[in-house]
Amino acid sequence: MLTQSGGGPVDHAVEVAAGLAGRGIDSHVVAPPDVRRRVAGSAGITWHDQEATSKRDLAGLAGLARLLRSLAPDVLHLQDRRAGWVGRGLARSLPRTAVVYTLHGVADGLSDHVEGNLLADTRRRRDRLYYLHGERWITQWGRARVVSPSRAVADFAVRHVGLHPSRVDVVPNGVDPDRFRPGPAAPASVGTRPRLVWLGGLVPVKRADVLVEGVALMREDVEVLVAGDGELAPEVRDLVALRIPESLRERRTVTLLGHVTDPAPLLQQAHGFVLTSAAESCPMALLQAMATGLPAVATAVGGVPEVWGPVAPDLLCPPGDPRALAAALDTLVADPALRADLGAQARERVLSTYTTERCLDGLLRTYATARAERTR
Repeated sequence: MLTQSGGGPVDHAVEVAAGLAGRGIDSHVVAPPDVRRRVAGSAGITWHDQEATSKRDLAGLAGLARLLRSLAPDVLHLQDRRAGWVGRGLARSLPRTAVVYTLHGVADGLSDHVEGNLLADTRRRRDRLYYLHGERWITQWGRARVVSPSRAVADFAVRHVGLHPSRVDVVPNGVDPDRFRPGPAAPASVGTRPRLVWLGGLVPVKRADVLVEGVALMREDVEVLVAGDGELAPEVRDLVALRIPESLRERRTVTLLGHVTDPAPLLQQAHGFVLTSAAESCPMALLQAMATGLPAVATAVGGVPEVWGPVAPDLLCPPGDPRALAAALDTLVADPALRADLGAQARERVLSTYTTERCLDGLLRTYATARAERTR
């Protein structure tokens, strides 16, 4: 079940639902109508359009509750915070339903409670009430199992939320390596300057400002494409004009593309990938880039060192540090052989650890455990 319309958790949830359907499981998705329109054609999924736009949307929340009671699924998998509160709150009225909640990440006001993360937003007094004490209470009330895509966020759930370790499973996100695969053309044919892709929402936690400042400090020539939109788009556009003046733009460019519906073709035409987030768990964008055979420069936040650290620890940077980012980007951009070697290792790492099929295997183990616990 989802209440969000976009973002990494939504992409992940739909891929999981389609993968389960492909394994012969009766797979239903309860989500806002925009999700079905955006991914129309996901084979085997039964869709239920139901929207709850906020905690104050009482009609929408009541509609979700009625729908869940009518479906009475064997397993209810909750994929975002609002869905998590509704589903776990209803769990006791669904006696035959095992409840699983994926904690995709941490609220921005508590993000620095995860190892490596910066504080991504102002800490509000209610954050501890909602996302620590409340999270512990609603999980216990709903007798839910919690899935974390990274060990870093699983550790947060145990140490800060106070969940018992036996109720928290680490199941890394996965991507489809057939959809995200190296392009048919050699990357060197893309252009004279190495092309890098940055993929994400233009929101505070993603720190696109650090990207622009880092590119402005680079020595090497580079072209950076920013795929994404959000509240900070005007500010990022202004920062590009300020920090990368006309005199530099033959050597270094940062181009804002806006929202990109399908990132796969864009990644296939790139030489590398950049992630500048202040906080992450197991970012889908990084996995998509790695599956495409792209080397990455990334901030060492949350679960990112688990994903990229075994391949290229020297290309992990402290978050919020444009100078460190610029130095790592220069290292990658200046060495085509390094890019080719790391890109091959990146794809192999995804194939061995971060495919959708491996993710499904882990989730099915969690579902089986949750169902066994429900019958006790």
